Amino acid sequence: MQTKKITKSILTPAKILVIGFFLIISLGTFLLSLPISSVNGVRIPFLNALFTATSATCVTGLTVLDIGTAFSTFGQVVIAMLVQIGGIGFMTMATLIALVLNKRISLRERLILQEALNHGTIDGVVRLVKKVILYSLLVELAGALLLAVHFFFSLHLSLGRSAYFGIFHSISMFNNAGFDLMGTVNGPFSGMVPFVQDPFINIVMMGLIFLGGIGFIVLSDLIDFPNTRKLSLHSKVVLTATLLLIVIGTLVIFAMEFSNPSTLKPLHAGGKFLASMFQSVTTRSGGVATLDIGAFRQSTQFMLILLMFTGAAPGSTGGGIKITTFVLLLGAVYAMIRGREDVVLFRKRIAKDVVYKAITLTLLSLLLIIVFSMLLSITEHQDFMTILFESTSAFGTTGLSMGMTTHLSALGKVWIICLMFFGRIGPLTLVYALSRDRKKDLYNYPEGRIIIG
Repeated sequence: MQTKKITKSILTPAKILVIGFFLIISLGTFLLSLPISSVNGVRIPFLNALFTATSATCVTGLTVLDIGTAFSTFGQVVIAMLVQIGGIGFMTMATLIALVLNKRISLRERLILQEALNHGTIDGVVRLVKKVILYSLLVELAGALLLAVHFFFSLHLSLGRSAYFGIFHSISMFNNAGFDLMGTVNGPFSGMVPFVQDPFINIVMMGLIFLGGIGFIVLSDLIDFPNTRKLSLHSKVVLTATLLLIVIGTLVIFAMEFSNPSTLKPLHAGGKFLASMFQSVTTRSGGVATLDIGAFRQSTQFMLILLMFTGAAPGSTGGGIKITTFVLLLGAVYAMIRGREDVVLFRKRIAKDVVYKAITLTLLSLLLIIVFSMLLSITEHQDFMTILFESTSAFGTTGLSMGMTTHLSALGKVWIICLMFFGRIGPLTLVYALSRDRKKDLYNYPEGRIIIG
């Protein structure tokens, strides 16, 4: 009994999340290392299997092997399952199993779910889990049906193959993973580039990425809106900021790449706009591109880095510092310029500890990207823009690449694996997992003054 109490005190929710993701990645690595996972029956090297399992579980999409041509159907199914578990969270899956078995969800498990889903309180967290599972299945099913029908007619695949392609890509896009199987159709690492001017594929995939990226709390609010006629502050911030960033990203990409002969110039007017919008949406953490990112102008690439760093919404399948964090930083800057003490969004005052958390998260994220970019610049023979882009993509679990991933050295793969893991777990969760229990100070120090600016 005493041992059980000690174990409970040591294993905080943050530590359980870190250990849980580590165990899932380990299991995925083992399965992908099996000969049955390889298309030619030869064992995939351990480091490549680890890289792929981490990328799938952390719903990133960066890969050193082409998923469509290197992995067998068994291997691809393992990757899809890792993406699904990593996207909605292993604690969500564990809770589903517990609910099916009619087990009671303990307070401790609710606290872990609260941490995993970035939910404000434990109130209604189990109800939210049920909605997460239901919404995920419904959206993925709808996406799979639409994509399967289109693949059947456009790629002339068999009915079974079309259904398989539809399910895999729907899971991948909704969970913002960015994996694709197009290597079997258009050649290795071809991705979605051949569909750059296909409005159906673009719209369906943008819809899946958007719904996966706004978060399950916002999805729940939107579905309940006809009855409640109101949205929470969180949903208002996420939807407003997401739409604004998509529009701004689309216009900037369109303007910067309009005359680029390697990207937008060869496309017709509608194709230019569609491609610009897709690239803007996919930086939310989608990870799939319909244009060659490496052919973009450096100014465009740098803007994509900023969008990837911002990422998707909390409680979503996406990564980055999260869009609410970005909005809070802008709100803090605005409040400081206007000489106000409080950050106010939609006529609601934001607690100072939430603002401090946003600042801490951003600085820790920047520090991680800086450190690993420096490490990659030592081990990889690439220009710094490419290294920074790949580092940000890995941390933001975005999965966009300028072509560096397939040429990584052994150490380079290790650095990217670490970045993907830290990005999915989140810097704050990682810090909480590694630190001792947080306690409030019982006293205050005398105030001091330093000069700023």
